[in-house]
Amino acid sequence: MPLLSAGLNHTTAPVDTRERLSFAPDQIAVALQSLGEINGVHERVIVSTCNRTEIYCVCEHPTANEVIAWFCDFHRIPEAKLRPMLYAHQGRRAVEHLMRVAAGLDSMVVGEAQILGQIKQAYRQASELGAAGGALSRLFQHTFATAKRIRTETRIGANPVSVASTAISLAHQFFDDFPEHTAMLIGAGQTIELAARHLHEHGLGRMIIANRTLARARELARPFNAYAITLEEIPAHLAEADIVISSTASSTTVLPRATLGEAVRSRRHRPILAVDLAVPRDIEAGAGDLDDVYLYSIDDLQGIIRGNLAGRHEAAAMAAEIIEQEALRFVAWLEAADAIDTIRRLRGQGEAARRLVLERARRRLARGENPEAVIEYLAHTLTNKLLHRPSEQLREAGMARDKDTILAARQLFGINDGDTESS
Repeated sequence: MPLLSAGLNHTTAPVDTRERLSFAPDQIAVALQSLGEINGVHERVIVSTCNRTEIYCVCEHPTANEVIAWFCDFHRIPEAKLRPMLYAHQGRRAVEHLMRVAAGLDSMVVGEAQILGQIKQAYRQASELGAAGGALSRLFQHTFATAKRIRTETRIGANPVSVASTAISLAHQFFDDFPEHTAMLIGAGQTIELAARHLHEHGLGRMIIANRTLARARELARPFNAYAITLEEIPAHLAEADIVISSTASSTTVLPRATLGEAVRSRRHRPILAVDLAVPRDIEAGAGDLDDVYLYSIDDLQGIIRGNLAGRHEAAAMAAEIIEQEALRFVAWLEAADAIDTIRRLRGQGEAARRLVLERARRRLARGENPEAVIEYLAHTLTNKLLHRPSEQLREAGMARDKDTILAARQLFGINDGDTESS
């Protein structure tokens, strides 16, 4: 039951190519059905994200070339153009690849957790459409358990490696009781939105979002039950904030030193953590000299991120060892399943031959033929039926000087060199 994976990712293809080769959510069902029409492809799952598009198959005989040809044809892009960007893995390598992807080892940011949820969704959709059967179900469930083991036994996801998540981690070092504190977020771009989400998930008590356009501030504030203000209103509310995170596209200072100084005095010198994620900077550099103002720039955070990334890469080496162990376990199960399936089919063939010859023997008995002759017929015919195909294959192996097949047959049928025809 061979396993096959094929596709491309952020390391092999530029973003414009990845966009053209991704599968939109409403294309997945059609694609899975079309892929299943390749003769011999029994099970399939398609994983399609902004950073990768990959196909996982269980198939009898199709090669990676056939699946890749289907992939290119589906997206109507010449195969010759895509070949240098595509990769394919079979057997154990396909298992290890899926586990690496699910654990975040193959991501842009090592250890990121989002990809695991995307793989679970891809598998769920394939299962609901009847495209993922027993083998892929076992593979994906084993992969999910492996990813969980890696998260538990290593620190691959423990340290934040984005500026937004690092800023929130820093805030946690200053303030343990998040529900008792207030944050002011300045700006309304992707970084501030991500920071707002992190703060909300960590149970921050109150959030103020300031933006040049009040409508955009309100739009961002709504999901987090935050209070929206304009940039001009910052001085009136700054003293309420224990945490200030700023990331705007302004070319001039948004938060002067004097404004922060006045806020600290109003707070009776309760500290303010100020994190400036903007380039050029939003917060006047001299504000860091104020008592009770702890100012961090994006460069300060990048140093923390570099250290965290180093920690993640150390954890990735441990994760790779876990993946090797778990891949071997899965392949052993798969090989055992193949053997069981082969045994079942062999017994089925033997049973069919037994029924056929037995029915013929019964008809002979019903016609009054000699029972001894009928028994002889039954034994002789059944033996010939069971041994005809193996004998043919062995004759062909002998003519081809295929010693490996002959040796395997001797081991399979327990034939020793000293055995004789009569023994």
